[in-house]
Amino acid sequence: MEANHGKLLVYAPNLASCRKRLKLIRAAAEKTARKLNLSFEIVAFKGVEAPIYVYYKDGAKEPIPLYCDKNEEQNPEQVCRALRSMMFVLSFHPKYSALKRIRKAIIRFS
Repeated sequence: MEANHGKLLVYAPNLASCRKRLKLIRAAAEKTARKLNLSFEIVAFKGVEAPIYVYYKDGAKEPIPLYCDKNEEQNPEQVCRALRSMMFVLSFHPKYSALKRIRKAIIRFS
């Protein structure tokens, strides 16, 4: 059984107007999760037009934001790069020891 290194959560409004942005961010987050052996989940919320967020969650700890799309379109590589950069920084925090264990994989992933 492989070690659990956490989970990427994509929080997105359940609106048709942001489906294109969600598809792009979902693809980038899924790719990142797959490459780093993380779980992945989409959390839909009802409400007004809002940015799409990607959080990292490790066990029972509070999720920490990694990425916000700011209602702007980006390409998947930019999103992956942003996620990787934030996860690399978090890997130095003692609270996120799971990321420390995969730091080399975070650096190699492109």
